[in-house]
Amino acid sequence: MKEPKVHVGILFEPQIEFVLLNTYLIDGTEISGKQVVTYDEGKILWNGRRYEELLFEPRHEQTDAFELLDVTIGINFHWERKEDQRFLGALKIIVENGKLTGINVIRVEDYLTSVISSEMSATASLELLKAHAVISRSWLLAQIQKNKEITETHADYSAFTQTEEELIRWYDREDHTRFDVCADDHCQRYQGITRASTDIVKQAIAATRGQVLTSDGKICDARFSKCCGGAFEEFQYCWEDIKYPYLAKQRDYRTENGKADNGTLPDLTREVEADRWIRTSPKAFCNTTDKKILSQVLNNYDQETTDFYRWKVEYTQDELSKLIKERSGIDYGQIIDLIPVARGTSARLWKLKIVGSQRTLTIGKELEIRRTLSPSHLYSSAFVVDKEDISPEGIPGRFILTGAGWGHGVGLCQIGAAVMGEQGYKYDAILLHYYIGANIDKLYE
Repeated sequence: MKEPKVHVGILFEPQIEFVLLNTYLIDGTEISGKQVVTYDEGKILWNGRRYEELLFEPRHEQTDAFELLDVTIGINFHWERKEDQRFLGALKIIVENGKLTGINVIRVEDYLTSVISSEMSATASLELLKAHAVISRSWLLAQIQKNKEITETHADYSAFTQTEEELIRWYDREDHTRFDVCADDHCQRYQGITRASTDIVKQAIAATRGQVLTSDGKICDARFSKCCGGAFEEFQYCWEDIKYPYLAKQRDYRTENGKADNGTLPDLTREVEADRWIRTSPKAFCNTTDKKILSQVLNNYDQETTDFYRWKVEYTQDELSKLIKERSGIDYGQIIDLIPVARGTSARLWKLKIVGSQRTLTIGKELEIRRTLSPSHLYSSAFVVDKEDISPEGIPGRFILTGAGWGHGVGLCQIGAAVMGEQGYKYDAILLHYYIGANIDKLYE
């Protein structure tokens, strides 16, 4: 197998401005400098002419670069902002959903060099960076393969079910049909060569070149999140109802003999156990406040968040009822209760009943819950609810959400893996802690 190329959706705007920093080719014609393309009557308007699609190809693939202006990063998160970003490889412009989409076409290993630098600090330990290189490569190639299967078989990956009593949906990268992955946290954070890659990142990519995680002869869908909160979540509680053996229940801790400490992991699908787990601070790899370790995993804007292993959010009645209406588009009236219905193996809720004075509805899965209960995204759906200042009519005046972890908790826990790296674990041991029973195989040289 040759090293594949990946199509990464970067920018989705009615007008895209970019600068070709070197000489690029389009239909054999050389071009460079600042360019502007505009959506116009279902086509791309560029230099006075309309096109169905444009492809600007570098003359020298390893060194030629272009700059996209005003790229939005952190879409719908609390750190959302715009910045100019630089990329190696080719730039494709297509028409999609009444806008233009800017796509970077780049070799997988070059893509990964950026992903590791974008997802994590380049000061991370070599073993952590190697582990992340393998999972990022695995996840990417698994998604490309899955997309190919969907296209060829017309498989139905429906992510939405609704009845009068329930609204259950999940969000995955099947949202993208005209490119492989997007550049934001929805897929993998990718910011080209905007953030310089250090020698240690390049070393980690080179040392693991072509390596992927596999299970039963297939590339693993190697998910990862910032902080599992002490226990791993299983895939089916966050996305479609598929149980992967390598994304299984386990505590994020190992005993002195190196074995996973599952003996002390309670059944967090049970409400009484979940409540106790979330309100305490059990020992785990990711239970750390070590700034040196955290700085390896968290970029500057991620460090704006300081509480992630255990956290609290408080809302008044007015704040919560208004927030839920704005975020869901459903008017529940005053919020009477938030009732846990179903939890996964890390205590993350995948079904939550919202009881209002006008409407009652059970929602899920975990990301839908997080989006509904926060102006951006709640840190995780592993939380318990306390109600205060309850009126004679039974209407709470205040809700307190006490929670655990940051993100969906499936697969590798970045903060836990950083701690393992500092404690001397090699990258393969880190990987096989988070992806249970998986293998590490080399796809291409």
